[in-house]
Amino acid sequence: MLCGTTSALTPEVADKMTAKIIDGVAVSGSIRAELKERVAALLAKGMRPGLAVIVVGENPASAVYVRNKMRACEQVGISSFRYAFPADAEPEQILNLIADLNIKDDVHGILVQLPLPSQFSIPQIVRTISAEKDVDGFHLYNMGGLVVGDTVFPPCTPYGVVKLLEHESIPLEGKNVVVVGASNIVGKPMALMLMQRDATVCICHAKTRDLAQFTILADILVVAAGQPNLIVPQMVKTGAVVIDVGINRLPSGKLVGDVDFEGVRKKASYITPVPGGVGPMTVTMLLANTVASAERKSNGIRSLDHATS
Repeated sequence: MLCGTTSALTPEVADKMTAKIIDGVAVSGSIRAELKERVAALLAKGMRPGLAVIVVGENPASAVYVRNKMRACEQVGISSFRYAFPADAEPEQILNLIADLNIKDDVHGILVQLPLPSQFSIPQIVRTISAEKDVDGFHLYNMGGLVVGDTVFPPCTPYGVVKLLEHESIPLEGKNVVVVGASNIVGKPMALMLMQRDATVCICHAKTRDLAQFTILADILVVAAGQPNLIVPQMVKTGAVVIDVGINRLPSGKLVGDVDFEGVRKKASYITPVPGGVGPMTVTMLLANTVASAERKSNGIRSLDHATS
């Protein structure tokens, strides 16, 4: 269990507190501007970064995500290649395509859009993608590399969270961090990336008893549970930094996170909104990983023995 202290803020200061909203759209835009310059440098060497996106079926949400990713590629100068298959496609077709893409010189990143139809084994798909083109950061090599700080590509959403914290100059060393959610995509890699930065990390999940006893100790609270308004003000320490990774659509159609935004913003020091917080950063870090992959190839780095975090 984490050790923590109560807030040193006086009641008068706490009453006047309103969290600074971390603008993921603005931070994302700044990073994309830098990526555009890096792409220009690669183009000057005769190389254009390329991202292959594989889509199976006609999931409406997936179609929107893929369009957004391909549009983002265009904005920074990355070539994008879309490969679409019907929902009843044989897994062997996709596995063979991935094998071909692994050796294509103009493809530096491979992304298989989730979810996939039931006939697919996601672990098998992930294993088939070359670790050096796994720009989603889900390959076992990349996930395992997080443990020792030697991954090629970090998973995009946790990577985006770290970039938001860095942008706001929020210190991590020695801080109590609570991550709510233990998924392989966000929670676990998030915890590992924060531990690399010398934070003291606690992971909570669906079976954690009395969640509030953990969250109230957090200097930095990262919530990725997929449950609307799970975190309410009385669960948050005054002055905490709150990062809301959740995205949930209510019956009314409104998008909300896992945090009671209006309530918690009156108690936190920093908070991310939904939408407009972590979401834009996920796509941007996908672009960053793709550009980094092209730079690795341009510099002749091919062996995983030379992986960098």
